[in-house]
Amino acid sequence: MWVHPKQLVPGCKVVNDVMGKTNNPILPKNTVIQDEHIQVLQSFLVPNVEVSPRLAHGAPFIPKELSEEEREITVSIKRINKTPMTFEEQYVKAVERYKYLFHHWQSGTGIDINKVREFIVPLLERVDEVGLDLFLLHKYASKEDYFYHHGIAISLISGFIAKKRGYKKEWIQVGLAGMLADSGMAKISTSLFNKTGPLVLPEYEEIKKHPTFSYRLVEKIPSLTTGAKLAILQHHERIDGSGYPLGVDKRKIHPYASIIAISDTYHAMTSERVYQPKQSPYKVIEEMIHDQFNKYDHEVLHEFIKSLANFSTGTKVLLSNKTKAEIVFVDPKHLTRPMVKIDGSNEIVSLQNKPSIYIEEILAE
Repeated sequence: MWVHPKQLVPGCKVVNDVMGKTNNPILPKNTVIQDEHIQVLQSFLVPNVEVSPRLAHGAPFIPKELSEEEREITVSIKRINKTPMTFEEQYVKAVERYKYLFHHWQSGTGIDINKVREFIVPLLERVDEVGLDLFLLHKYASKEDYFYHHGIAISLISGFIAKKRGYKKEWIQVGLAGMLADSGMAKISTSLFNKTGPLVLPEYEEIKKHPTFSYRLVEKIPSLTTGAKLAILQHHERIDGSGYPLGVDKRKIHPYASIIAISDTYHAMTSERVYQPKQSPYKVIEEMIHDQFNKYDHEVLHEFIKSLANFSTGTKVLLSNKTKAEIVFVDPKHLTRPMVKIDGSNEIVSLQNKPSIYIEEILAE
């Protein structure tokens, strides 16, 4: 029988896969509905679901009655579903889902990897179509919800870079690891997690435990590979051994962790946070290049920078002197300092020759 998600009750059994906007089902066949499943179906604007006439324990299923207002909303949802979600809409919904799950983890609930995959895998499958916007995800975030945006952004950027690095089968695992890397923050005291000012040393030492907590949350999930779990544990390690929680160096850091480390740093530094202003993507990359031989895997960082630069030709930018320009040429040896044409003139400027000027902001179309 077909019913609206609001008519479902815990114990309903799904007869067929509930499909969303991608090839992956939102809920697979034979799922036994719980309250959180109903919320997921409503979040994805699913108009109706086919379920068994009997509940999982055998009792007859009696659908809830819809109010007149809910019937009107159902009609609207069906109309909306004819138009595919944009990447931004799907991204925002993923942030909402992550926030919802994280609050459950804070209350002691374990990680259900299937619930995570339901919303992050379809989004990961769209990274190739997004282009430059993948490196501008910080623009969607607010100070207040930065943490939740950060988890989704790390996932997408990490998955994309892993794909570019040739991990044809494993790149989804890297994306999953990126999203779950900070899941252990749910085990940090809420007063510290919600603090809006700079951390004092004892507080910072407590925060540094979160990769270990994250690892403990995922270590028994069979569908996550060993590499993904190590990446979650090691995403704050640095190749010179100065990272945490174990202080291991390049010889013991998993390649997935090196990818997530760079994605994590880039999104954090380009985002507006409660106690730290955002920085220019190109300025951040220059700082990372400066640190690359001490902190970051050189090959992974080069792949990251090359991916950003590949999207750059023709991109409108704002320079640090508040002049608008268009990138016209990118030298592979100086990826963060391209040649630009100044708006309103035919003047071509090479930023290699202007060390005091840098790209302050990428102007999205």
